[in-house]
Amino acid sequence: MKILYRAFFLICSASLLNSTAAAQENLAALKADALVGVDRRTKLVQEIVDSLFSFSELGFQEFETQRYLGATLRANGFNVENGVAEIPSAWWASWGSGEPVIALGSDVDGIPRASQMPGVAFRQPMIEGAPGHGEGHNSGQAVNIAAALAIKDIMERENLPGTIVLWPGIAEELLGTKAWYAREGLFEDVDAVLFTHVSNNLNVSWGQARGTGLVSVEYMFDGVAAHGAGDPWDGRSALDAVELMNIAWNFRREHLHPLQRSHYVISNGGDQPNVVPSYASVWYFIREVTADNIRDNFATLQQIAEGAALMTDTGMSRKIVGAAYPRHFNKPIALAMNENIQQVGLPIWSEDDQRFAKALQTLMGADEPQGLATELSGIGEPVEIPVSGGSDDIGDISWNVPTVTLRFPSNVRGLQGHHWSSAMAMATPIAHKGAVAGAKVIATTMLDMLLSDTLLDEAQAYFDEVQTAEETYTPFIGPDDPPAIEKNTGIMDEFRPLLEALYYDPDNYDTYLEQLGIDYPKLEPDAIGRGQ
Repeated sequence: MKILYRAFFLICSASLLNSTAAAQENLAALKADALVGVDRRTKLVQEIVDSLFSFSELGFQEFETQRYLGATLRANGFNVENGVAEIPSAWWASWGSGEPVIALGSDVDGIPRASQMPGVAFRQPMIEGAPGHGEGHNSGQAVNIAAALAIKDIMERENLPGTIVLWPGIAEELLGTKAWYAREGLFEDVDAVLFTHVSNNLNVSWGQARGTGLVSVEYMFDGVAAHGAGDPWDGRSALDAVELMNIAWNFRREHLHPLQRSHYVISNGGDQPNVVPSYASVWYFIREVTADNIRDNFATLQQIAEGAALMTDTGMSRKIVGAAYPRHFNKPIALAMNENIQQVGLPIWSEDDQRFAKALQTLMGADEPQGLATELSGIGEPVEIPVSGGSDDIGDISWNVPTVTLRFPSNVRGLQGHHWSSAMAMATPIAHKGAVAGAKVIATTMLDMLLSDTLLDEAQAYFDEVQTAEETYTPFIGPDDPPAIEKNTGIMDEFRPLLEALYYDPDNYDTYLEQLGIDYPKLEPDAIGRGQ
């Protein structure tokens, strides 16, 4: 009997091994098909990257981006819904049916006053004072769309069940939408989120990420106007309230933990000096590495605002402009994605690409410019000691569904963040090649999710048993806090007519550089085609 059982066991084991080997071989073949599918869309990637660069739209005003990407997705069979979560410039695109539901996201907004001619190694605004893509958010949707279309082809051919979702990070520079997406339940039926963000290497991380979460809040004070010289005693200055609040908060900084970061702008300081300001406002970012500390600092700021109102006998109200939970990324998905990163590798940079990158690094003060990365940086693991830094509202999504962020190499290391220098490479071959590499990683990781019997279960187990075992997501926004959709309206109303004259025309020009008359790489100023 034992002999028969062992024989049966060996036969079953051999069958299982053969089945597993066949599945792995099939997966490898489909991944090869996916890489070819992305390569076939290299031109599409370039057109999307260059088009969004030319639109140069700020947060909450990404309407040309919405129109263009929506038309592209509808032409490829996706259903597109505009205005989701009561955000007019947001959208939600889907194709397919059934499980798993894989959602691909990336930010789309630009930076104020970051207008810059691409492909030149010197400061030259396309339009003085206009917004621009001084971070590189023009590139991520190209990554996701190319990957999604390559996988859609395979799913149709192989009759694979599943749903592909694409969505934009609207107003990420204001941290203005993802908490609202989560509040509206957009991700309730999503199994995993693959997010993408421009970088200078190809990598992914898991666990608690570097950087901070935040609350972005604007305080408004209402006073009484009066003649500044004739009867100032009859006025109650709203600007006095703003200034007293800032003084108190700046004194408070002495007693804040070093990991805390806070910055502000006076968003309205009154109308003119001879009129006591009846209205003034101040806008703060309150950052920290833990959600509890963010809430504590926010509560302190609220008390200070109430005190400033009492001292000046003014009315006070507030508006949550944005919020971002500290980020925590999924380990099983990150490990699977890293395997694909190793297979895809970094792009092959041309001599011109490296010359241009080194010229930008020199421009920004590098003594020994390193050029573009030629070695992968490796997977990022949880920070042992918390490190302060920037925020991203993908954190809110990461606490609602298993999520990772792929960073792809479409920009140049060593440039200044949120700055015109970070726009210089973002409509060049560097940006195009980096986005193609990112699309290959996203596409192959999607196949892992579609074909693996265990990956998504493991991802959910990590989310349930590790990430959320001791911390419950409680958003910083309330149920009635509206998105700040009015932000940047005036700026875009001013500059959009000028920008429209510079929109990329792919029907008549192979690249945006060609349209602008730039012989890439342009390392020294001379007579080049210029917009305004």
